[in-house]
Amino acid sequence: MIRYEIKQIKMFKGFEKLKDVQYVYTPFDSSLCGVKLEANNKKQYLLTGQILSDGKVLIHLCNYIEPWDDLSLSQKKSLNQRYQMGCGCKITTCYMVPCSITAPNECLWTDWLMERRLYGHQAKHYACIKRSDGTCSWYRGGPPPEKEFIDISEP
Repeated sequence: MIRYEIKQIKMFKGFEKLKDVQYVYTPFDSSLCGVKLEANNKKQYLLTGQILSDGKVLIHLCNYIEPWDDLSLSQKKSLNQRYQMGCGCKITTCYMVPCSITAPNECLWTDWLMERRLYGHQAKHYACIKRSDGTCSWYRGGPPPEKEFIDISEP
């Protein structure tokens, strides 16, 4: 395992298990799902991972790990405000058609289907939010689109 010493700036989830993270661990090679972080230039990252029973934090290629500066404004805002509103929701990934939700508390994630990548437009600009009636739906954060879209099926 590789051990990265980190300076935790903010923890969004998991603080009930661990108050402060000083180190994160990852397998030493990408073939074992290990992650390479730029350690010498003090780059900031959003790290997701698992807190092991011994209190160690494990990160690997299946986790969402992104340089903080590469996150969209909507993602940064959602981390602080919106994502917690979707805790009762289930996100169902659509890999191929046909796909659909099976319960009112689901949001259908279509980035893979539309863009052939998991973290595309939907992940960068939307949050799955539970509405007051108990259903879940995608909410677009951030500023409105710069261009108006016209539905070409209308005459």
